[in-house]
Amino acid sequence: MASLNFSQVDKEEKKMEKEEEEEERTLDGSVDRHGKPAVRGRSGNWTAATLLLVNQGLATLAFFGVGVNLVLFLTRVMEQDNAVAANNVSKWTGTVYIFSLLGAFLSDSYWGRYKTCAIFQAIFVLGLASLSLTSYIFLIKPNGCGSEKTPCGSHSVLEIGMFYVSIYLIALGNGGYQPNIATLGADQFDEDHPKEGYSKLSFFSYFYLALNLGSLFSNTILGYFEDKGMWALGFWASTGSGIVALVLFLIGTPRYRHFTPRGNPLSRFGHVVVAAARKWTVKIPPRGEELYEVDGDESNGGRKILHTRGFKFLDRAAVITSKETYTSKKNEVNDDPWHLCTVTQVEEVKCILRLLPIWLCTILYSVLFTQMASLFVEQGAAMKTTISTFHIPPAGMSIFDILSVAAFIFIYRRVLDPLVAKLKKYPNGLTELQRMGIGLIIAIVAIIIAGIVEHFRYWNIDCVNLTIKLMHLRQSGASEVFMYVGQLEFFNKEAPEGLKSFGSALCMTSISLGNYVSSLLVTIVMRISTKSDKIPGWIPSNLNKGHLDRFYFLLALFTTADFVVYILCAKWYQNIRFVGKVSGGESREKIEHDDSRV
Repeated sequence: MASLNFSQVDKEEKKMEKEEEEEERTLDGSVDRHGKPAVRGRSGNWTAATLLLVNQGLATLAFFGVGVNLVLFLTRVMEQDNAVAANNVSKWTGTVYIFSLLGAFLSDSYWGRYKTCAIFQAIFVLGLASLSLTSYIFLIKPNGCGSEKTPCGSHSVLEIGMFYVSIYLIALGNGGYQPNIATLGADQFDEDHPKEGYSKLSFFSYFYLALNLGSLFSNTILGYFEDKGMWALGFWASTGSGIVALVLFLIGTPRYRHFTPRGNPLSRFGHVVVAAARKWTVKIPPRGEELYEVDGDESNGGRKILHTRGFKFLDRAAVITSKETYTSKKNEVNDDPWHLCTVTQVEEVKCILRLLPIWLCTILYSVLFTQMASLFVEQGAAMKTTISTFHIPPAGMSIFDILSVAAFIFIYRRVLDPLVAKLKKYPNGLTELQRMGIGLIIAIVAIIIAGIVEHFRYWNIDCVNLTIKLMHLRQSGASEVFMYVGQLEFFNKEAPEGLKSFGSALCMTSISLGNYVSSLLVTIVMRISTKSDKIPGWIPSNLNKGHLDRFYFLLALFTTADFVVYILCAKWYQNIRFVGKVSGGESREKIEHDDSRV
């Protein structure tokens, strides 16, 4: 009987603990859709994050269903040559990521991440439907054209215009959505909670995995059909995937956690610059405690940021002078933002200034990534890509890169990261900056291998088979995991609280500028290397008459120089530190002198 009573008491205690957990509020300031503090047991966590991961996978399937074979569509259907098509794809892809800045600005300033994602996903679906209709009705004429052996006829200016409007609607929708869906997913985990904080570290790896698994279907099934000239079918499949992704996103609405937008960051930055300029002759106090900061735990709706020593000229914006102080019974301070800013506001500007050199160093890596999406496809088209009797379409070459990314994410998270953490006695293993540096090293090796493969393919077309190319693609996949997952984590972690979407957008815009630099390089190289019809340049329409290998070696040289600069920037970088997030035993003075753990 006593045993029965103890069992009943134990069940009651567990029930009470479960009820308390369900009513427990999050610690990071997140709210539900009604603006009330989020309840941990009823919102966020992996339930909401999994919906967003599936949404990302389907949206990626839809996007790459268009993008992965766009260079072939332009050559076979729109009758553009290889160099022009590669340039147009680079510009289009670059524009996608430029629009990510617009989405991030609207999200951080006014709309919030959920509303921004919903609106831009709707635009994305509209662009996909428009492209499907335009291709089916106007572009793929005569019926069945668009394959390697059956090019399409000429098109009117109106038809070409409709095509470009459609693909740039896709660029707008996908660009505005991408940085916000990544940040919204990370918002579903309370970083101040031990268990959820660890899950947040894993989220970006699974986010990049979802992105790659989504593109896997595009590169296999859709890529195969589009390579055979069934473009309309491929585009309609992408449209259907985009619609399902949007519906799933809306289904999760009651579960999402949100952060309130913090207002226009440009005005906050302007306040700091103007206030510092007005006090150019003012002496800066030797200690950060003497600078102006509001009372309480928060500043401008977010956690306070600790003062750092760098960019001292900006500290003048937080210096209290006689003009800001007026005599009263409460000895209050006149905190006109154009004359006086808080330490947190000044540190926001410093943080972005520190991020920019790291961001600039990632651009050349994105040039290499662009080649995977354009020239590598053309290189694959000129190679023998058969396994037994099965022909792999050129765009399908990147399947093996995607599979290596998926495999390496699990290997890194389950094997390498725990091993490094044990050896270094540092709980998080390699830092984000270290991983990005490793990604650059692997990328340099991969592009050199690509050049060697192309060199041997050029001199003996049949001697380079699929196996040699796969060795190179495996390295590319490992490089992506180190670089892009590291980038996503780094920019999200180091961006101030009111600029989290902007942090994710920085990662996207490095890809964007990489595309533009790639386009510029292709143009310059073609102009310099083209001598006559007999010497048509390094990247001609027929790669067997060019020297693509020399272009790859040139990229390897540039990226090596970029890696040297990156090392210097990484050693100079200093992490953002929030009030209340200091590890035990560290004093404020120590933190102000502490360098980043590179």
